[in-house]
Amino acid sequence: MPIIISRVQIDDIVLLAVQSCFWNGANAVPVLIERRADIVFYYISVIKISRILIKSDRVLETEPLGSDMGVEIERVEEDETWNRLVERSPQTCPFHRYEALSIQAAHTGTVAHPLVGYVGEEAVGLFPLFELSRGPVEFVFSPPPELRVSYLGPALLNGSGLKQRKRERRQHGFVEGCFEWARSSFNPRYGHLRLRGCYEDLRPFLWNDCEVSPSHTYLVDLSAGKEDLLLSFSRDARSNVRDSQDASYTIEQGGRTAIYDIIEQVARRYERQGISYNVTPAFVTELATRLPEGVVRPYVLRLGGEFVGGLIALDDGETVYRWQGGVRTDTDTDVPVNDLLDWHVMTEAIDRDRTAYDLVGANNPRINRYKAKFNPDLVPFYSVEHGSPLTTTLARVYRWAKELP
Repeated sequence: MPIIISRVQIDDIVLLAVQSCFWNGANAVPVLIERRADIVFYYISVIKISRILIKSDRVLETEPLGSDMGVEIERVEEDETWNRLVERSPQTCPFHRYEALSIQAAHTGTVAHPLVGYVGEEAVGLFPLFELSRGPVEFVFSPPPELRVSYLGPALLNGSGLKQRKRERRQHGFVEGCFEWARSSFNPRYGHLRLRGCYEDLRPFLWNDCEVSPSHTYLVDLSAGKEDLLLSFSRDARSNVRDSQDASYTIEQGGRTAIYDIIEQVARRYERQGISYNVTPAFVTELATRLPEGVVRPYVLRLGGEFVGGLIALDDGETVYRWQGGVRTDTDTDVPVNDLLDWHVMTEAIDRDRTAYDLVGANNPRINRYKAKFNPDLVPFYSVEHGSPLTTTLARVYRWAKELP
């Protein structure tokens, strides 16, 4: 008989499926997922479940290649030590900061492990990992699931000036050492990482039997200045900016209330589309409160003093990220709300000497039509996955099921 998972928290699907596979001891287990009157049948092929999942302790085990490369892995407990290293690496983002890691862990029920690799006294890399327990199974993520954090994963330090052979051995030893640390500490059965495109050498993950998949985002070059940037936009984007200059709207940077209005608007939009959205005003407010001033920037557009739309940008000192918001407005208006918001964010970023505006995602054809009119560059980022065939399949079912209407 099939296993029916009906009206349960979607977070428990993986655990229930794994437990059912173990308890039934079958070679193949059908899983029915019932959600909002839609029944989706997904058939998971499972071969020798008990041997693959329960008896095997080699899911993340690899040859101890890191041990002969002189990279020692330490879990850092001091926020000042960690943040100094974050600020020195060109591959980090605001979510790498120590306070951001603790906030992400608190809002996902995970345990954060800020790992640093050292060669002697020199730090060579940062790797924040998040441990997630679901019953008898341990998972590792970076970033943790559900919070729509764009990128996290490892970031390298002090690699400039090294010869290629030494740089490769150091990076390989660092990644290998972090994998070994995770295996010896909590032995995860499945891992998922999402890395910025500036982390270019992905071979150490491939050499550790990971699957690496490219995704894409759009990056707007802000270095040309405001006039040249506007001229590079599509005709309708230029018109929307220029023709709306006399409209009776205001755009301002807000605080707690702005965050609430923006996140609630996004949540309503996603709910209408039947898409799970677990970012909360409390999560974003805590980030805005605890991260350095100016990192989290909530922008709102008002008409006649009333909130119409907004977006939350993140600023890492070089790149500004279009993180949350910018969805279709609930108000019937001819004012091009999102065009004006994006242009305002870009012009303010230029005033602060920022060089890039990350539109955070270029993988949805419908949304891409809007983002592409700002003449951005298409750049990759990467997902890295590691696990047995069973756990990888279950994790993919989980991510797919989260998008069900």
